[in-house]
Amino acid sequence: MAMRSKTPDFPSPVLLTTTEDVVRVCEKLQQEPFVTIDTEFVRERTYWPELCLVQLAGREDVVLIDTLAPGIDLTALGQLLAEPDCIKVFHAARQDLEIFLHIFDRLPVSVFDTQVAAMVAGFGDQVGYDSLVGAITGRSIDKAHRFSDWAARPLTKAQIAYAAADVTHLRTVYLALRKQLEEQGRLHWADAEQGVLTEESTFRPDPRRLWEKLKARTSNRRMLGVLREIVAWREQEAQNANLPRQRLIRDESLLEVAAIRPQDVDALARVRGVTRGFAEGRMGTGLLDAVRIGEDLPEADLPRPPSKGDRTRPSTALVALLRVLQAAKCEQHKVAPRLVASSDDLDRIALGETDVGALKGWRRELFGLDAQALVRGEIALAVVDGSVELQRVRAPAE
Repeated sequence: MAMRSKTPDFPSPVLLTTTEDVVRVCEKLQQEPFVTIDTEFVRERTYWPELCLVQLAGREDVVLIDTLAPGIDLTALGQLLAEPDCIKVFHAARQDLEIFLHIFDRLPVSVFDTQVAAMVAGFGDQVGYDSLVGAITGRSIDKAHRFSDWAARPLTKAQIAYAAADVTHLRTVYLALRKQLEEQGRLHWADAEQGVLTEESTFRPDPRRLWEKLKARTSNRRMLGVLREIVAWREQEAQNANLPRQRLIRDESLLEVAAIRPQDVDALARVRGVTRGFAEGRMGTGLLDAVRIGEDLPEADLPRPPSKGDRTRPSTALVALLRVLQAAKCEQHKVAPRLVASSDDLDRIALGETDVGALKGWRRELFGLDAQALVRGEIALAVVDGSVELQRVRAPAE
């Protein structure tokens, strides 16, 4: 665990409302080794987040860009995010990165996520920003304005102070975490974990794979084919209309549509959650067309049920032992268990599979090798002085 670090005093935040000010500040920040970033947005009524505020902190500057200011141009911000020599520090970066990808059509480069780094450093699973700031600096964060209406103008002094705190304390957190990871020899672990944040597919999933998230309890491939088509249709319509998926039509209604496969407006209007107006309108026509596409798919093109249900089930007891081993190794090395192995990883290791994430890279050394040895019966788990320890009971197989 990191020692508490003294938080430096920062200047009062400045609200930027003109393109000229954004250009001036962003050009200056591009020259710095790192800049901390956060965003405030609203998304309750839209598919795409509506960006309301961008907070930036450098060595001498704490600024809030009012992205709703009339005529403001964010091109200079995009250039800052694309500067490879300036590290962009976020906490829990995924939503921020999704916003910037949508605005600039490219992801920020040289990203460091302090939530991921904190898990690698031993601060627990998905530690919150306020908890992390408290652990490292000893200061508390006032979260009273977490649910503010950030689209309302003018912003209050309290909102501005709250928003600025999300990037000022983050500088101290970043420096402390980076120092600790370097001392632990784990900086490359954090880099490996953050690799997913550099892939556009993380934020732009294939619409034709989204049906899998609905977890339809069926092995009927024709139903799954229809479900794939209508879920992909909804995704495209939601994006085009900038409406939340569930507001357009709920998952439960799509599952029923896939099951009964309505062929006309009357049948569609009888589906739970589907109004007569929806069924008779353009959306209803598009949904019925998607159903017909699924109905007409050749047998060879129909999706198969997720393979996990068809796979041989591992021994429940063996998986439980692997979970104990995982907990013991993570406790020993002070790293969050969810980073080391997923439940699916444990199932596959128990079955003797080798192409498993937990058996690669740093996870292999920390957990994977011992996990395989446990499955082969070469080691056992024992309680010694109140702690779980490994004991070799058989020589490794040649």
